[in-house]
Amino acid sequence: MIMNVVVFIFGAVIGSFLNVCIFRLPAKMSIVKPSSQCPKCHHPIRWHDNIPIVSFIFLQGVCRYCNKAISWRYPLVELITAVLALLLFIKFGLSLKFLVFFIFIAVLVVITFIDLDHQIIPDILTLPGIPIFFVAAVFLAEVHWLEALLGLLIGGGILFLIAVVYELITKREGMGGGDIKLLAMIGGFLGWKSLIFILLFSSFAGAIIGIAAITIKKQDMKYAVPFGPFLSAAVVAYIFWGENFTRFLFIRY
Repeated sequence: MIMNVVVFIFGAVIGSFLNVCIFRLPAKMSIVKPSSQCPKCHHPIRWHDNIPIVSFIFLQGVCRYCNKAISWRYPLVELITAVLALLLFIKFGLSLKFLVFFIFIAVLVVITFIDLDHQIIPDILTLPGIPIFFVAAVFLAEVHWLEALLGLLIGGGILFLIAVVYELITKREGMGGGDIKLLAMIGGFLGWKSLIFILLFSSFAGAIIGIAAITIKKQDMKYAVPFGPFLSAAVVAYIFWGENFTRFLFIRY
């Protein structure tokens, strides 16, 4: 029980750092300097106002210095990261596998919120992530090297093919290059068999949200719903539930 609390706190602290990455990476700012500051008045945030989740509650969601509202996204990212860290700890225990999967999911959290805000997936996360997580999969996550390599090639290849065909038919760009690199990174880490579940889950969820958005806003939403968050959500679902689906699928056939 004590370790669960420690891991939850650890996840929340990392989530606080992820907030910095989400805000600064698209702006091409350093994630190290300057120290945390209010995005409205730019006043440096003291340590007691920067405690994950807790400070937001005590400050009642406003900056101590300018009294402007603090985005609810900050505590949300911290809470999501903390919960995911705890769930991974329950699944893998205190192990290298836990650490590797947590780092992978932390990267996906950053990608998700950047994609929601800017409709981009930064190359600085996916391009180094492809070889790094491929190596981590083979040597730390116990994925066979051929399965990981096929996952990398098929993951990137499937979305690349979809993007080419879509552009040929509609004469406009559909799937972004960031999504292609993201799925290559995912396939390289989880192996090619995971892609069946991940593509089914993300496509189904994306279709539902996309249709709902079109219905609610009464306008063309073809470019307004980024695919990265759905791929990331599908990865989380696969890690906790999808392996049984994949195992059943391949045993059955």
